[in-house]
Amino acid sequence: MFKKEILIFVSIFLFLALGMHMNQWLTHPLTHLNNLSANKMPYHPLLYTTIVYIFTGLIRAVLSAVIKLFRKR
Repeated sequence: MFKKEILIFVSIFLFLALGMHMNQWLTHPLTHLNNLSANKMPYHPLLYTTIVYIFTGLIRAVLSAVIKLFRKR
């Protein structure tokens, strides 16, 4: 269960990183990676990923509850 959640978190992180900065990752990835540590807000990728992870977790929990509700009937 823990490995599955880590995989989901890392997948969201990679999806957001590529989605927000696709041009930088494709044209000059090493420079972009070095600039991440010099950023004023180096924690922002993890912050955004955590927010999206919590949001998707809530959706997964609601869907799971709805499925369990219909299976009982």
